[in-house]
Amino acid sequence: MKDIQELIDTGEKYKHVVVQTRFPSKKNAVAYVTLKGKPRVLKWFAPGFKYQMETEYSILKKGSSKLRMPNVYERDDKDNVLILSYITGENLCDLVNDEKTTLGEKQRLMVLLGEWFAAFHIHFKQGDQVVIRGDSILHNFLFTDRIWGVDFEEARVGKPVEDIAGLCSSVLSTDPMFTSEKFELCTMFVESYREKVKWALEAVADEVAYALLMKIQWRPDDEPVLREWAQRIRKQGLALQVKS
Repeated sequence: MKDIQELIDTGEKYKHVVVQTRFPSKKNAVAYVTLKGKPRVLKWFAPGFKYQMETEYSILKKGSSKLRMPNVYERDDKDNVLILSYITGENLCDLVNDEKTTLGEKQRLMVLLGEWFAAFHIHFKQGDQVVIRGDSILHNFLFTDRIWGVDFEEARVGKPVEDIAGLCSSVLSTDPMFTSEKFELCTMFVESYREKVKWALEAVADEVAYALLMKIQWRPDDEPVLREWAQRIRKQGLALQVKS
């Protein structure tokens, strides 16, 4: 993966960009930068991911006026760059997994997150088709005084339950993994979502199990535990009792 500094050093267009913080990304170079003194997020897509850039641009342009997601300031098709608004907030993965965060606050965050997903799916529903955000993991959400979604390059037409199950799998499989508290938080998240939408959310446990198994390709060392819990969830659902 290229470093954003290469983009800055190779032309006039981004010579005023100053990198403040680089964000982890498996595919693209992403950083919080200042551009002519203003805070921005610069996302430089790899050459083979131009389609993902177009997808993210489309989602943000259609959704940012109604939903809590970044605004697009500029699209550079020549260099495959999006310049986005910078959201000052805490990463939701850190908050949910921090032992200093109270259970009550974690529950509140899960309710707000369910409402965010419901608003997203309702906004992007056309007839019988729903655009889902894809890559539904805790790391792709920030919290200020509300929930904000980021990183929409994997958005596509799909089943809403795929997003909901993906988020549940993220909650369950981040440390501390598969605790009773985590299952409780997932249940609250799912119920919060269900209360806001008019369609049924079916086969949640099966979809969560599948999402956990899909993580094995990125986390081979965790394969035994991911397979074990995927099997248990498929059989018993999200309301299973965890032995301490």
